[in-house]
Amino acid sequence: MSRIGILPISIPAGVTIDVDKDNMVTVKGPLGELKQQVDRNLTLKQEDGSLVISRASETKEQKSMHGLYRSLINNMVTGVAEGYTIRQELVGVGYRAEVRDNRLVLSIGLSHDVIMEMPPEVTVEAKTERRSNPVVTLKSIDKQLIGQVAAKIRSLRPPEPYKGKGIRFVGEQVRRKAGKAASV
Repeated sequence: MSRIGILPISIPAGVTIDVDKDNMVTVKGPLGELKQQVDRNLTLKQEDGSLVISRASETKEQKSMHGLYRSLINNMVTGVAEGYTIRQELVGVGYRAEVRDNRLVLSIGLSHDVIMEMPPEVTVEAKTERRSNPVVTLKSIDKQLIGQVAAKIRSLRPPEPYKGKGIRFVGEQVRRKAGKAASV
């Protein structure tokens, strides 16, 4: 039995879920609309403020699809109701971030500035306060897309273990190494 797949998805107020005959799920909410094609072997039923997903058989493939699509639809419901936010900080001397026309311009110790074009579904904001690291804030209703954009930004300069410089998520703990000064 799938532990995740059998859980009902609660539908908050203001969110509507439509399922057409091709198993295309459309979730509409106050923040926007998302669509996802669901496997044909899964059936979706709305029952008193919740959505229940069930599968036709007990094959290994259908069991895995059951949990996967339940998680995807739950993420869509959360996205259109509340949205997702990811915050990243740039740790390093002279590291800067600014936003120009839905483009993120990063100065992260390379010979040139890195310019990233943001997808239209993702809004980006950069804040730099005195005596603190610059913080880049990403907001979107699509969890997969915002995670992919955040991973791409982090991959430009991942945090290194000796000085801790790089791009990291706010609150992320970076394991530090002592370096050659520790060998006595």
